[in-house]
Amino acid sequence: DPKFENNPYNGFVYTSFQERATFISHGNTARLVKKHGDMKLAQICGTIASDEKRHETAYTKIVEKLFEIDPDDTILALAGMMKKRFRMPGHFMYDGQDDKIFDHFSAVTQRLGVYTGHDYADILEFLIERWKVEKLIGLTSEGRKAQDFVCGLPLRIRRILENKALVDTAKKGGSAVPFGWVFGQEIRI
Repeated sequence: DPKFENNPYNGFVYTSFQERATFISHGNTARLVKKHGDMKLAQICGTIASDEKRHETAYTKIVEKLFEIDPDDTILALAGMMKKRFRMPGHFMYDGQDDKIFDHFSAVTQRLGVYTGHDYADILEFLIERWKVEKLIGLTSEGRKAQDFVCGLPLRIRRILENKALVDTAKKGGSAVPFGWVFGQEIRI
């Protein structure tokens, strides 16, 4: 459940974020596998990334137009979706064995730099700038609160990431988890 609550604004906000995230992750995967010599997989991932970029462009333009014609409801939708901490569609993945496969997969992508918390904050900053969220005027008091929340969120996320990095450094290493689609091979998360 992407938590759209039958509100199309929520759907367009979510999809704008999600398409940029998948563009970034597929592009990073393409670069990573190319570095390791798999040119065919790099080409496939690059093609997917460029397709995701086209989707991102379309959805961000829709939300940009929503901000022009209905800034108050659009900023409320953006703030609402960010408060819900929406997840990517991959959180539905299941390999028939591991109920936490998405969490484990996410830990690996974070460790490898395929998609990180920093990417999440970068995407939010990009969208705030693209949609000129900081410059919105004529908002209701509720809209201004939502604007303040959204504009302050990237810094809050980065602080959380810094604290997490300190904890992770103290832990050192991590555990290994078997991944069914890699023939049960254990991968450090």
